[in-house]
Amino acid sequence: MISLNYRDARPIYEQVRDGLRHLMMAGAIEEGEKLPSVRSLASSLSINPTTIQKAYDALEQEGYLRTEAGRGCFALIRGGQTDSRKSTLLQQFDTAAAELLFLGMRVEELSQRLKEVSK
Repeated sequence: MISLNYRDARPIYEQVRDGLRHLMMAGAIEEGEKLPSVRSLASSLSINPTTIQKAYDALEQEGYLRTEAGRGCFALIRGGQTDSRKSTLLQQFDTAAAELLFLGMRVEELSQRLKEVSK
């Protein structure tokens, strides 16, 4: 599930958002699966429901979930993420790849890493 680190500099809602995103990417939360209600997740993590709502809102803006009035929040199908999220991640990827190349990593090694991640 989601673990919170109160010594982490990131706000709690970001930790919840990142934890849920990780669970979705790892397949622990499957496509179309209903996420816990705001109140039940807040209760299980012993945090304010507003914090969970903020994390859910951020995930919805990023394209990881959809909210249906009266029904709850559901994980979206892979590839449903917004273009802005993809753009942000590609910028981070480009920066990291450039630094790795500068530090001596070969293009073939980067390519192999991508193949491993895509499995």
